Amino acid sequence: MDVERPVNEPKRDPGAVAGGSISRRTFLKVSAVAGGGLLLSFLLPGMAGATTAEQFMPNAFIRIGRDGRVTLIMPYVEMGQGTYTSIPMLIAEELEVDLAHVSLEAAPPDERHYANSIFHIQATGGSTSVRASWEPLRQAGATARLMLLSAAAKTWKVDPSSCRARKGEVIHVTSGRRLAYGALVDRAAKVPMPSHVVLKDSKDFTLIGTSAKRLDSPDKVNGKAQFSIDIKVPGMKIATVAACPVFGGRLVSVDESKAKKIEGVHQVVRLDHAVAVIADHMWAAKQGLAALDIEWDEGPNAGLSTSDIVQQLEAALLRPGVIARKDGDVARAMADAAQKVEVVYQMPFLAHATMEPVNCTVHVRKDGCDVWVGSQVLARAQATVAEVTGLPVEKIRVHNQLLGGGFGRRLEVDFITLAAQIAKQVEGPVKVVWTREEDIQHDVYRPYYYDRMAAGLDDEGMPVAWSHRSTGSSIYARWHPPAFKDGLDPDVLEGAAKPPPPYALPHMLMEYVRQEPPGIPTGFWRGVGPTHNVFVVESFIDELAAAAKKDPVEYRRALLGPSPRAQAVLDLAAEKAGWGRSLPEGHGRGVSVQFVFGSYVAQVAEVRVAKNGEVRVIRVVCAVDCGVVVNPDTVRAQMEGGIIFGLTAALFSEITLKNGRVEQSNFNDYRIMRINEAPAIEVYLVESAEAPGGIGEPGTSAVAPALTNAIFAATRKRIRKLPVTRVE
Repeated sequence: MDVERPVNEPKRDPGAVAGGSISRRTFLKVSAVAGGGLLLSFLLPGMAGATTAEQFMPNAFIRIGRDGRVTLIMPYVEMGQGTYTSIPMLIAEELEVDLAHVSLEAAPPDERHYANSIFHIQATGGSTSVRASWEPLRQAGATARLMLLSAAAKTWKVDPSSCRARKGEVIHVTSGRRLAYGALVDRAAKVPMPSHVVLKDSKDFTLIGTSAKRLDSPDKVNGKAQFSIDIKVPGMKIATVAACPVFGGRLVSVDESKAKKIEGVHQVVRLDHAVAVIADHMWAAKQGLAALDIEWDEGPNAGLSTSDIVQQLEAALLRPGVIARKDGDVARAMADAAQKVEVVYQMPFLAHATMEPVNCTVHVRKDGCDVWVGSQVLARAQATVAEVTGLPVEKIRVHNQLLGGGFGRRLEVDFITLAAQIAKQVEGPVKVVWTREEDIQHDVYRPYYYDRMAAGLDDEGMPVAWSHRSTGSSIYARWHPPAFKDGLDPDVLEGAAKPPPPYALPHMLMEYVRQEPPGIPTGFWRGVGPTHNVFVVESFIDELAAAAKKDPVEYRRALLGPSPRAQAVLDLAAEKAGWGRSLPEGHGRGVSVQFVFGSYVAQVAEVRVAKNGEVRVIRVVCAVDCGVVVNPDTVRAQMEGGIIFGLTAALFSEITLKNGRVEQSNFNDYRIMRINEAPAIEVYLVESAEAPGGIGEPGTSAVAPALTNAIFAATRKRIRKLPVTRVE
């Protein structure tokens, strides 16, 4: 996802007014709320083209009621990443209210008004929520504060400069008079909007930068939090589903006689490629599904195996690629190099395996439809149900729920489409729940990637030529075709070409060859493109350091001249990890550095490799420069979770196919790192005045190369194909 700023972008003033070419009056609009109160509407910068002076189309709202409560209409969804706390902190900071006084309302599906200002569609993902909100939400909060100050000054007939806002009140400093925001909102709604707003300087922050407790934690701890799978609707039935085990196959026939005899089973629904059993509860639905005698037409992919796909990728790598980046003259520099290194890396298909399996409740009626679901793309969810039911979009009400894990899985709407197709044939509401097996065997997988890296080194062993050719499927070509331009998928480029690796590489070439696996759906996964490219780039840099017989940290440090922020996180991680200190036999340290999602991260992993090849990760030290840290606890938690997620994938995870079928089925054979296997993790934050970068995914993308480089340090065996499983 193309969201990063250039490595050497000048430092920005954190107190500067945002908005770019958007005028303040276009950016913000104020009005009175029906029944009393102040409503602030504001436009996120990415929607500038959709707005004119005559036609104001805000995409987010702050409402302040007469009771002083501040309500933020939240355009993003909460899937564990902490935005339901971090984003309200931005409002509360500038508005001068306690965080506890800010409430959230989930935004409805509305692509036009609630589009993510980075993606330009209504979507939560790509570690963008805080980045997209950083300036617009602070602007809105600061504007509201100035208008409340102005209203109080008019009431007291004093100069506004003699008033201060603090903890939801306006205080007249000299007299000590106070007015609560709630008492001022009606008058504030009539105050002219200020023509100029200066945001707080970072040194004046009282909330941003503090480890505020997450607002969503109490309900998640005491069980009150409601996820999609918790939904209960009067008259609701439960369905579970079996799709054709081979991608691209079709349903031929179903004998439902045995299933209909099971108590609680009501109905068997037939679709083109799947069957669903409708029952009173999940157990009956599962029993009914197991009792069906189903005949499938497995179609053209019935003989497909992983080795077939790898052969296709190998062949594709020989085709000319589309040039994603070209600096200097790589061919000439390669020809003149004193030493050449060329290797191939492979990364497998990966499933999401969210803790909450995908599910969706739908009630289709003649005059409308209700949908209860946890989705990262609400407007798409609404649109697909409208298409399936034939109802107008405005008749589709989507009740979005907390997400029990996203990682990109809920950027897809396949399970919502399926639920709507089933619900069309069911009287009353029906909750369609996929079993874990169905979820893993019919996921939308992180693509299989096949990359060839080549470098030419000078007499000192430093790279003078860099060539990277990547092959794999294009997610954007399917998911958002307008972003797939000139044969290039922006997701494939992240961390390899745009932005490039943070190293001085004067002669650099990056090419992409699109190769779609037959029938296998591929999509985003936590860390998306960088999980692929950072592994390849950082593994290869380590190989070059080894070829030059140089220390991996010193080698990187010599190449990081253009990126002082990358150098700073490398130095911090190396220092905290004790880089260079001796380790016991069989132990090794590995390092990685990256700039993706707008954040700089360096990690040092320490591993122990047993004589039988088993790998144990002992410790991971992580240094992060993600600009201004809104909530340190959230950043640390996201990095820790991302590291565990990335280690799980690097050590254990792969989706393989045999006879057209996914071979893995549940956590027994698509395993997750267990508590007793988790390493000690240390996260160090670099103080910065830069605008925030993303944090939800950088921890995942940085850890795989740190792990495999550590294995090399321990064993001298290079891992070029994931997962590691065991060092042979």
